[in-house]
Amino acid sequence: MTIAPARLRPLLAALPLGVALLMATSACGGSDAAAPAQSAAPASAESAAAPAGSAVKEITVTIAGRTVTPPPGRIEVTKGQTVRITVTGDAADEAHLHGYDKEASLQPGVPASIEFVADETGLFEMETHESGLQLFQLVVR
Repeated sequence: MTIAPARLRPLLAALPLGVALLMATSACGGSDAAAPAQSAAPASAESAAAPAGSAVKEITVTIAGRTVTPPPGRIEVTKGQTVRITVTGDAADEAHLHGYDKEASLQPGVPASIEFVADETGLFEMETHESGLQLFQLVVR
């Protein structure tokens, strides 16, 4: 069977996204990341979008009864921007940002934060290890 060039273009266009998704959802490995700092949760889920090198992008997630608030979705940041992710859960677990290999130990009712500079472009999944919940997808452009 021969595939016409016009029919092949959409498949080739989707290939980079498929590769990025595969990399973002690959199995977790060890991490050399330092232990994340603990801090109080920010007031909002996300701060206003800011250009690289300016305001910190705040992302706040709450887990209660296996329900993620706000519901999982994509959050975009600019390459070079500082990102602060704060997760508060109702059960002991571990939050992990794939691709950046950043982790935070979750204790019931205690906000846990990860702060880093988004220096790699792509799509990165934030999830919990024990409960297997997807918290959001971070898009760095």
